[in-house]
Amino acid sequence: MNFNLLLENLSNPALLFFVLGIIAVYIKSDLEIPANSSKFISIYLLFSIGFKGGAALSHEVFNFEILWSILLGILISLIIPIYTFYILKKRLNVYDSGAIAASYGSVSAVTFVTAISYLESQHLGFHGYMVAIMALMESPAIIIGLVLISSYQQEDSGKIKKSNAIKHSLTNGSVLLILGSLAIGFLASAKQAEGIKPFTNDLFKGFLSIFLLDMGISSGKKLKSFFTFGWFPALFAIIIPLINGCIFAWASSLVTQDPSNRFIFAILAASASYIAVPAAMKLNVPQANPGLFLPMTLAITFPVNITLGMPLYFYVVQHT
Repeated sequence: MNFNLLLENLSNPALLFFVLGIIAVYIKSDLEIPANSSKFISIYLLFSIGFKGGAALSHEVFNFEILWSILLGILISLIIPIYTFYILKKRLNVYDSGAIAASYGSVSAVTFVTAISYLESQHLGFHGYMVAIMALMESPAIIIGLVLISSYQQEDSGKIKKSNAIKHSLTNGSVLLILGSLAIGFLASAKQAEGIKPFTNDLFKGFLSIFLLDMGISSGKKLKSFFTFGWFPALFAIIIPLINGCIFAWASSLVTQDPSNRFIFAILAASASYIAVPAAMKLNVPQANPGLFLPMTLAITFPVNITLGMPLYFYVVQHT
């Protein structure tokens, strides 16, 4: 089943468009996405993720388990980018370290969907509020990544005051958009949310495919730099997600005993963002190299989670 899931997701059109972008560069095609269109798509993806998460959250009846689960999700997205940043900074520059740390502190929607399929194969369902938690985990990781980059920019140039780093991150357009969209989705009635659903849901995969095509083109132009860093990025992209997933598969038992919720927490901790964080970094930290963090998250961490991670995390959940 895991092998079938791997094949199914490796044939996912969005992922294949990313590969097409890389191929286009290597065959020296003139294919490109106009800059204004690329920026619009980045904004759309952030808006759609936030709104859908808020709409899902509005349908839940709140209790202490949901509250603690939300807090755990936010805590995960705050802790992971901090410790990974300092691991990465030993080998990489501040911009790449911050972008990669934010990616691994954030989450992958495709990995989340794949995890739901895995649960179904185990005859388990999942709770809708986990979708909202996934959306809530996007922005804290982006904030931490920007704060860390800003802090070390200050050390290097003295241009950015440390006291302004958090304020700058919170008012950052990408963060404001995803948090604002989540709040709007939460406040909207079911009828109002249904009215906007064709835009937030039906068009999402198409825009995602074009976004990844653009990311593939950007990555292809810089892909050679990925190999100049030697074994470190690849090893990081394999080991860190497995460690994160196992730790939070166990730690989630402190807030919920539901095995499907615990498994989802493991997946959220282990996955790495290739939508929200790259979109935010493209807009705000152009110095970060997408030819480094996108191959790490898409080409390595994603298949590792599907083939090795999911059965490992499920085993930890069952035996702790």
